[in-house]
Parts: sequence; C-alpha cells; structure tokens
Amino acid sequence: MTTGLRSGQVAEAVGVNIETLRYYERRGIIAEPDRSLGGRRLYPEETVITLRVIKAAQSLGFTLDEVAELLEAGRHHHGAGSGLQSRTGAKLAEVDQKIADLEVIRASLVAARDAGCDDLVQCAESDCCPIPFVQIGTRTESSKA
Repeated sequence: MTTGLRSGQVAEAVGVNIETLRYYERRGIIAEPDRSLGGRRLYPEETVITLRVIKAAQSLGFTLDEVAELLEAGRHHHGAGSGLQSRTGAKLAEVDQKIADLEVIRASLVAARDAGCDDLVQCAESDCCPIPFVQIGTRTESSKA
C-alpha cells in the first residue's frame, strides 16, 4: 500500500487550495504524486516543504517561472550563476528600481497635494502643476520636414 499525504492535507498544511497543487503539477514544479488504490493523489511529505519554499520565494518577489528555475537549479546542483545567490542580486536590482520609481511617484503625489491640485485636466493646463504630464502630439521644428 502506498502512503503519503492527500491533496487536502498538503493544501491545508501550506495554505493553498487543491487547484494550486494540480497547477504546480501540470507546470512540473512539483512532481506528480503516487496514487492510492482508489486513485487519490498521495504526496510525499517533502511536497509540503517544496510548497513552502515556493510561497516564500514568491513573497520575496520571485515569479513562479523564476521559482521553478531556482528549484530546478537546486535539484541538479547547477554551477554558479544559476542558484539563489546569483538570482538575489538580479532581484535586488529590480526591487531597488521599483523603490526608486515609487519614490518619484510619491514625490509627485505629495507635490500635487501640496500645490492644491484638485482637477487633473485643469492641472495639466497649468504651468504651476507639479505632475509630470507628458507632452503628446507636439512636434519639434526638425520633425516637421
């Protein structure tokens, strides 16, 4: 007789739904489990750990594709450049860029609030509005040729 955890037990232990398990199976992120004599999925206990790793990596900003690559690199002990150490550097650069972008957005919002902007259309037509409206449809002399 095959032993293991049923889908509901795994899903509850990790805090995901059963469809998530099946989706990860279809994507090859977790191995297809053995089946009971009655056809029920029976997952090894390591599946819970793998799923917790997946959820933790996603909470750090890694996409599911990136998580799958990280898991694959770990399974096959690929060389330097394919594992978590190299990937965190790239992810940190992405996070830093997002933070910089958000700081610009925040500064623009604070400036718009402090300037008393209440109507976007009127603000766009005002020279004193701090919101960085893009000039659309204007052509320079060199492009009129």
